[in-house]
Amino acid sequence: MAEESEPFDRRAEFVRKLALETRISEAQVRELIAMVGYDYASIVREARMLKKGQT
Repeated sequence: MAEESEPFDRRAEFVRKLALETRISEAQVRELIAMVGYDYASIVREARMLKKGQT
């Protein structure tokens, strides 16, 4: 019997990738996406500002 795999979720993978790359939580990435949309450069910029404010 063939095992059914879950469909690939591009948005979830995008969130995971950005969380690892920017070292912020996935929840924080989702919040940034809600604010600026799925524009990669904008999210990275906002994540950097967020990290800078945490230190």
